[in-house]
Amino acid sequence: MIYLDNAATTFPKPESVYKAIENCMRIYCANPGRSGHKMAYKSALVVEDSRDSIAKLFNIKNPMNVVYTFNATDSLNLAIKGLLKSGDHVITTSMEHNSVLRPIMELEKIGVEHTFVQADKEGKIKPSTIENAIKENTKLIVTTHASNVVGTIVDIESIGLIAKKHSIIYLVDASQSAGVCPIDVEKMNIDMLAMPGHKCLLGPQGTGVLYVNDKIKLKSQREGGTGSNSEEIVQPDLYPDKYESGTHNTPGIAGLGAGVEFILETGTEKILEHERQLTQYFIDELSKIENVIIYGPKDARERLAVIAINISNVDSGEITFKLDKNYDIATRSGIHCAPLAHKTLGTLNQGAVRFSFGYFNTMDDIKIAIDAIKDIAKEYK
Repeated sequence: MIYLDNAATTFPKPESVYKAIENCMRIYCANPGRSGHKMAYKSALVVEDSRDSIAKLFNIKNPMNVVYTFNATDSLNLAIKGLLKSGDHVITTSMEHNSVLRPIMELEKIGVEHTFVQADKEGKIKPSTIENAIKENTKLIVTTHASNVVGTIVDIESIGLIAKKHSIIYLVDASQSAGVCPIDVEKMNIDMLAMPGHKCLLGPQGTGVLYVNDKIKLKSQREGGTGSNSEEIVQPDLYPDKYESGTHNTPGIAGLGAGVEFILETGTEKILEHERQLTQYFIDELSKIENVIIYGPKDARERLAVIAINISNVDSGEITFKLDKNYDIATRSGIHCAPLAHKTLGTLNQGAVRFSFGYFNTMDDIKIAIDAIKDIAKEYK
C-alpha cells in the first residue's frame, strides 16, 4: 500500500522506534517511579530521558514542564479545561479541530465565553483579527499551528507576540507541525503546546505531550497515584506529577523518545524540505487535471504536506474508496473532525479527500497517486 494518511498517524515509523518499544516490552518494562528494583529504575530512566529529548526539540528550558498525555486531544482538554473558569473568555479560529472546539463548547455550559475568528477561503488567519477579538476577560488564545484539513500554516509567532503584549495565555495545537516545523516555545511566546506522539513525532499511538510554562497552574483532570508524596491523600502540586496520575505508557514513551531522537538527528529543516518538495509537485501536477479542485494555498511554503481535494461534485468518500480498492492508496475523506474548517472552505456537505505525506514517502509514491487521480477524474467528465 502507498500510505498517504500521515496527518492521521504517521506510517511507517523509524526502525529505532520499533526496536525501542520491543526492547521495553521484552527486557525492562516495569512500573517507572514506583519500585526500587533495576527494571523499574530503567523504565523511569527511559521516561525521563524521553522527556529531556522532547524539551530539547522545542527549546523547553525545564523538562519537568513536559507532561505526558494519551494524545493531543487529552493534552488540549487538560490545557483548556484546566485553565478556564466561569466568566473567562477564549479566542480560537474557524480552522480548529474538534479537540479544541468541543472542549470550548462544553465550557460554555459553565459560563466561559468564546470567539471564533474567521479564516479566509484558504484557511489563512490574520493575526490582527485575533487581536481585534480580545476583550477585558480574555484569558486564553488557542490556535492550530497548521490546519489538519488543508495544512495552511498559522503565524503563531505573531500571535504569540500579541498574546504577550496583552498578558494573555497562548496555547498552540501542534498536532500537524510538531516534529516537522521548527518550534521554539521561548522565541514564539508559547505558554502551552499540545501535540500527539503518533503523528510527526513518529511515536506510537496512545502517546501525547503538553508543555505548560512555569507560570501556569492547571486544574488536574484526574487524581491518583504518582509515586511522589505518597504519604498524602491529596494530589501533589508539582510538575509533571500533578497531571500524570497512574502508570505511564512506558513502551509508548520509549517509542516516542526514539522518534524524537530520530527527528533531532535528522533535523526538522530536512524533514520539512522533503515534504515541501513532494507537496509542491503534487499541487502543481493536480492543477493540470480537469475537474480536480485543490483547497488551501498553492505555495507549499504556506502549508504543510496536508492537501485536500475534490473531483467535481463527487462525494469524497467515493474517491477515497476507489483509491483504496483500485490503486491501494490510503487517504482520508469526510469532514476530518473539523466542521468549521470545512464550512470555511465550502466543503461541509461534500467533505474532501485528504492526502498527507510523511518523511518516508517518496516522489514515486506521489507520481502514482497523481496518475490514479487522473484516471478517476476521467470517469466524471
